[in-house]
Amino acid sequence: MNKSAILTHIAGETGLTRVQVGSVLNELEILIERHIKKRAVGTFALPGLLKIRSVKRPATKKRMGRNPATGEPVEIAAKPATTKVRVTPLKRLKEMVA
Repeated sequence: MNKSAILTHIAGETGLTRVQVGSVLNELEILIERHIKKRAVGTFALPGLLKIRSVKRPATKKRMGRNPATGEPVEIAAKPATTKVRVTPLKRLKEMVA
């Protein structure tokens, strides 16, 4: 389902215009961004549906590993620190799928 189909469906079900529904979705996007960006709370939850959180991954150093197929030593490159996004389904969303 694309954004246009979502807007049309919600507008039809609620009696709002597509423009009004679009502005609500845009404001929700801004609200999520404010909560999960750097120096913010780091989490955002849609009650009962999902929780979005930012997770900081530390940098890793260059290290030696082993090729599992041949057993020869290989060098594993260093990786910089990153921030990942984790989305956790909550109870109601899990029940929808079950």
